[in-house]
Amino acid sequence: MVKVVLNTDIKKGKINKNIYGNFAEHLGRCIYGGFWVGKDSEIPNVDGIRKDVIDALKELKIPVLRWPGGCFADEYHWQDGIGPYETRPRMVNVHWGGTVENNHFGTHEFFKLCELLETEPYICGNVGSGTVMEMRQWIEYMTFDGESPMANLRAENGRKEPWKLTYFGVGNENWGCGGNMRPEYYADLYRRYSSYVRNFNGNSIFKIACGPNNDDYNWTEVLMKQAGRFIDGLSLHYYTVPGNTWENKGSATEFTEKEWFDTMKKTLRMNELLTRHSDIMDRYDPLKRVALIVDEWGTWFDVEPGTNPGFLYQQNTMRDAVVAAVNFNIFHEHCDRVRMANIAQAINVLQAVILTEGSKMILTPTYHVFNMYKVHQDAELLSLNVETPEYNYENESIPQVTATASVDNEGKIHISLCNLSPLKAAEIKCDIRGSKKTTVKGTILTADEMNAHNTFDEAENVTLKAFDGAVISEDELTASLPPMSVVTLELI
Repeated sequence: MVKVVLNTDIKKGKINKNIYGNFAEHLGRCIYGGFWVGKDSEIPNVDGIRKDVIDALKELKIPVLRWPGGCFADEYHWQDGIGPYETRPRMVNVHWGGTVENNHFGTHEFFKLCELLETEPYICGNVGSGTVMEMRQWIEYMTFDGESPMANLRAENGRKEPWKLTYFGVGNENWGCGGNMRPEYYADLYRRYSSYVRNFNGNSIFKIACGPNNDDYNWTEVLMKQAGRFIDGLSLHYYTVPGNTWENKGSATEFTEKEWFDTMKKTLRMNELLTRHSDIMDRYDPLKRVALIVDEWGTWFDVEPGTNPGFLYQQNTMRDAVVAAVNFNIFHEHCDRVRMANIAQAINVLQAVILTEGSKMILTPTYHVFNMYKVHQDAELLSLNVETPEYNYENESIPQVTATASVDNEGKIHISLCNLSPLKAAEIKCDIRGSKKTTVKGTILTADEMNAHNTFDEAENVTLKAFDGAVISEDELTASLPPMSVVTLELI
């Protein structure tokens, strides 16, 4: 029995909607064939951007989209992606498969995509191979409203009015593919580069510094100590990789219960990472002004057989859906510090929410979790105490159930529950305190097999269904969660 106490009158902080952000890198088929098909494509599009993708992502109400990378960001020179398509230089994508990048998707196209999605742009600038002047001119090109070389160039390229840009990353993974830097060196570079990320015409930019990889606590310490007062957000990258090595990460669809368990154990580590990095940040920023931005997260498996290894294309199963729900529950608990997260990546790469193949498109199990959890965007986190049995495998154990609860501005309470066990159901008994609720309705995502997934021939193997396994009687909610399930309940 899972014993839960929900205190509806104890609010713990706002769940920032940006926790439900997405990430789109020039990697594999995320941009080309994913978002972008070109204006002359037979695939229905709006100014070259796939219409089916626009409609699907708008349903999720994704609040923010990160671009153009990733490792690609520190190879990207923005002026290659403006002007007439026929004059844009072609380049080799050295990080991701060695393919030729034609730069048809650039600054104007990205802002058009964000406009169509009604989402905030988050742009990552080039510190690794770019100059301070290049970054400064890009900011001017995007946001300056007046007479200047970059504003005039923008107008020549068809856009007289400046764009609104809130989020800007000063480099990406500068401890690795972004330059293999020491934290002391990057801290100085950040201070220099960020000084020229200017606020023009009342546009206020939220500056995000490259933060640590996984458990590199020294990186966080150095950045906060040497550059903290110049930073608005500090990024964190952590991928759930169940295999023993990066060369053998395991299959996305063919796996054992041991691999399922290892995946859950490793994704739960997100809580430890957020706690320990937050503790360091608290010492330098006790008022929690600086946000912790988890702008790359998700599962990372071996690529699908027969696909380009550099494209990082993997299928998406019920296992991925549970991983997504577990991470959202963790992010909510850290909402005082974690104010944005961007899953890697939106389309056709790693733990994608959408897969495409030519004109076909499917929604992954992870997409459906995003859809279930969107009710928590900008809601108030409620106090929720969970006593759960353990999910045991061999000599190890992890919690069987994780959960979160929030109340929206209309007073509706939502509880999301996740059963990590692929074999055992979970019986829930929840005491509701602080308010009277009489009605419950729910949505469930589950499957009969651990590796259940959607294909282009069978697109709805794993999809949302109404959940009728919950009952409210007086001040008690009871529910039965099937194995490997994600459930969201609405209490009225």
